[in-house]
Amino acid sequence: MSLPFPLLTADEAAALIQDRDIIGFSGFTPAGAAKSIPRALAARARAEHEAGRPFKVGVITGASTGPSLDGELAKAEAVLFRTPYQADPELRKRINKGEVQFFDMHLSMLPQAVRYGFLGKMKWAVVEACEVYPGGEIVLTTSVGASPTFCGTAEKVIIELNRHHSPALRGLHDIYEPFDPPRRREIPLFDVRDRIGSPVVKIDPSRIVGIVETNQADECGSFELPNEAVLRIGHNVAEFLASERKRGTIPSSFLPIQSGVGDIANAVLGAMGEHPGIPPFQMYSEVLQDAVFKLLQSGKLTFASTTAVTVSPEMNAEFTRNLDFYRSRIVMRPQEISNHPEVVRRLGIISINAAIEADLFGNINSTHVLGKSLMNGIGGSGDFTRNAFISIFVCPSLQKNGRISTIVPLVSHADHSEHSVQVIITDQGIADLRGKSPHERAELITERCAHPDFRDALHAYVERTKDGQTPQTLGEAFAFHQHYMRTGDMRGVTFS
Repeated sequence: MSLPFPLLTADEAAALIQDRDIIGFSGFTPAGAAKSIPRALAARARAEHEAGRPFKVGVITGASTGPSLDGELAKAEAVLFRTPYQADPELRKRINKGEVQFFDMHLSMLPQAVRYGFLGKMKWAVVEACEVYPGGEIVLTTSVGASPTFCGTAEKVIIELNRHHSPALRGLHDIYEPFDPPRRREIPLFDVRDRIGSPVVKIDPSRIVGIVETNQADECGSFELPNEAVLRIGHNVAEFLASERKRGTIPSSFLPIQSGVGDIANAVLGAMGEHPGIPPFQMYSEVLQDAVFKLLQSGKLTFASTTAVTVSPEMNAEFTRNLDFYRSRIVMRPQEISNHPEVVRRLGIISINAAIEADLFGNINSTHVLGKSLMNGIGGSGDFTRNAFISIFVCPSLQKNGRISTIVPLVSHADHSEHSVQVIITDQGIADLRGKSPHERAELITERCAHPDFRDALHAYVERTKDGQTPQTLGEAFAFHQHYMRTGDMRGVTFS
């Protein structure tokens, strides 16, 4: 089959990229991430370094990617800066050692920041596709992310044409980019199922430098079986939502769900699928995981809007085999639309995201360990939380075999303030914070969400301060964290 643009090897494509170039890579999670060119670029960086020459590039993606991109470039010391989100162990290590500059961003804001030039002039877009047409039409693969913006903004574009993905993916994507101010209009999306754009990314074909053919699966792993605490979290979320529907605060027809990434999110969706008090529902989210496809198969989930299909290899095979079934039940949008505050507020999304820790007043830390070491990033949780009909955060009450309480007097890093967080759910129970003062919140979170091993200490902390609108004692607010740093255990903290 002849290709409409020059055929390059991955090494030839990498040779075109120069030191300090800024690159927009496709990918939102490992789904749809560029794979061959980043590995070749890492090899080039190593060769340049061995020759005594500098070689680092700015790396911008939709969200996290796979080890062939973030991992390989980090190992090769080839990353000048990284944004907006990552989840690679090697890259995380180098960020926390100060070797890579990373800036965390709300994912809905990234495409606009790229178009405005806030992140520098983008030299290259490296985008995975399953089909490319002579007129400059590109059919993306298992994610959209920020690829349309990268293709429209970068000076030059290189396509990774991945034969592992079927061209029959065409029709699943809905590519729409809003105008920028002052010409911006409303986003004409009024139902989860609405399609408002094009099935392809369209660019000037003269900007496509070449095509690198690949045949590689997305580097998505399988999910672990949930432990007892995770199963209880899922059950508690399902119980809460069913009870809200029963008392009429959620419409009887239900509202669209947004769910974060990971094992807890999978368990929550599984519990919702099994709960008799939750009717068939829709999703308007940024990532679809394995549990979503099981719900689609059962009919409990009727439609899902996303920017990425991030599934295990087994579920990806099922997805590919049954594209005709999923085509009428899934749409993939740019992250600027899947996460857009306007659409989230309009549709009445119920957001469910994971926390690293929560404090007694409802502030959430979702990004940093002990206030300084980055885990992954804020991702899209802020896009949804601030604008959700009901915003829920979930976490187990304990970590590290009981040595860490995820409920603390004050979070060591704040990503979501008490003003945006409405409900906190752990394996212990549910704290509905709506209409509650800080004193009431502290009592509710301690009794309903904290593990019994830490409740006495949390009560004692609040008792330290009776005056003030918020019962906070700055000199002891981080006593849990400081005790852990000294002893490796949060247990044993006392407030005299």
